Amino acid sequence: MGSKHSRQRPAVTIQFHSEELAEIDGLFAAITGGLETISNGKTKRTFPIPINSDMLQAYAGEALPEKMVIKLYDAMRKTEPNGSIRNPSEYVSKEQFVNLLSQALKGKVGDKSLVIQKMLNVTPEKMKVFHVKEFTEDLISSVVHVLDFRNELKGWIMNKSEDMTSTVKALAEQLLLPLKQKEKNSGEERSDWDFDGEGKRRQERFLECTDGSCIEEWLFKVPQINIFLNMIIRRGFLVLNSQGEFSNFIPECKDAKELKSLLNIPAIIYINTHLPLNLQQSWRLVYSSHIHGLSFTQFCASIIDKGPCLLVIKDSDGFIFGGFSSHSLELKSQFQGDSRCFLYTISPNIAVYKYSGYNDHYMYLNNGQHTIPNGLGMGGQFEHFGLWIDSDFGKGHSKANPRCSTYNSPQLSANENFHLEALEVWALGSFVPTRLSKKRSVLDPEKDVHTLLEMIGKRHYSDIRRRRSNLEEDSED
Repeated sequence: MGSKHSRQRPAVTIQFHSEELAEIDGLFAAITGGLETISNGKTKRTFPIPINSDMLQAYAGEALPEKMVIKLYDAMRKTEPNGSIRNPSEYVSKEQFVNLLSQALKGKVGDKSLVIQKMLNVTPEKMKVFHVKEFTEDLISSVVHVLDFRNELKGWIMNKSEDMTSTVKALAEQLLLPLKQKEKNSGEERSDWDFDGEGKRRQERFLECTDGSCIEEWLFKVPQINIFLNMIIRRGFLVLNSQGEFSNFIPECKDAKELKSLLNIPAIIYINTHLPLNLQQSWRLVYSSHIHGLSFTQFCASIIDKGPCLLVIKDSDGFIFGGFSSHSLELKSQFQGDSRCFLYTISPNIAVYKYSGYNDHYMYLNNGQHTIPNGLGMGGQFEHFGLWIDSDFGKGHSKANPRCSTYNSPQLSANENFHLEALEVWALGSFVPTRLSKKRSVLDPEKDVHTLLEMIGKRHYSDIRRRRSNLEEDSED
């Protein structure tokens, strides 16, 4: 055990520049209260007061859950001056404090892997999948906690009584898939009996690696873990917060008034990471069945020409799922969109299903036709969509058999044919609607005629002339 005033050799992994190091020094002094003077006969020397767990908890206050503060404190106590793992010291010296923050905030993947191993509080040879899963759940919960505490939810409403445990567990399970896949592919499985978080005895697998290398490989494949770790340290202790660093972490919620979304905070964060970067800063509510009612006509009017959109559905069995449209939706008889579109599920499982490369049936939206289906579809084919909302509003289906050809997605809803309980559509990013046509054609009301012309490959000459006329008028304005 290290003594309270033991001297440490200079750290060799400090990656802060001078201004950042000064900020870290100020944080350490704020946590400890300053310097301590030690008298030894005729001489007096000053030492930075080391940190104990009470000091760290008192400084963090309610910004971070107590469990996460303890994990960070334990990681600091196990940090050698060169960043490696040691037996825990009695207190946290300034060198240990600076080294841990350097590894966590500025280090490479190997450095961050060491930080997580220290926070797991278990030796690599005894490390189990359960330990990493529990850590990941705590990390996700801490991120939501600190965002809420710092009033940084950007307009999203979080019900204080809401239990997000199931979503947190589902998200942790999804983020652990690369680690579990590695264990499965190794062909060797070491396991032992252990107790889960509810005190139930069950068999748990040890990690394949005994040197922590699998944690490093996991961090390479799941960058969200590094982002979450940075978030809880920087926002938890209000240190090294460069402007705009987390601007895309959670989108700004616009035009939702007092509506509580079908998506909770962990789900919003997860879905946002899968969107194109230019669409991650803001989501604007354009349709909600709670506000606009269950009307397909109203639904279409609300979502057409609104830019890229996110569809969120809750079926009558409580399953939550949906899809992302990369382009502004149009009423037309042809499929639309591109390979950036995807399907997803949030409850009971969390996953995103991206383009498989099999066909280009990304999106479909039609209404008022007699020859082809009316409704909104994503993936698959007519009558067998990966996701379908019928124009007979309130009905839909998700057919996979066993997977949707376009997105390789399974059945999203509880039952193949489902009933809508609630529906939301969010317009993403900044989008300027196209200018409405000024001239109309006598064929405009004849939707079936337009459809047949499109299906046989004929051009709409009235549309071409109308566009030219509108462009001429625009140039005169």
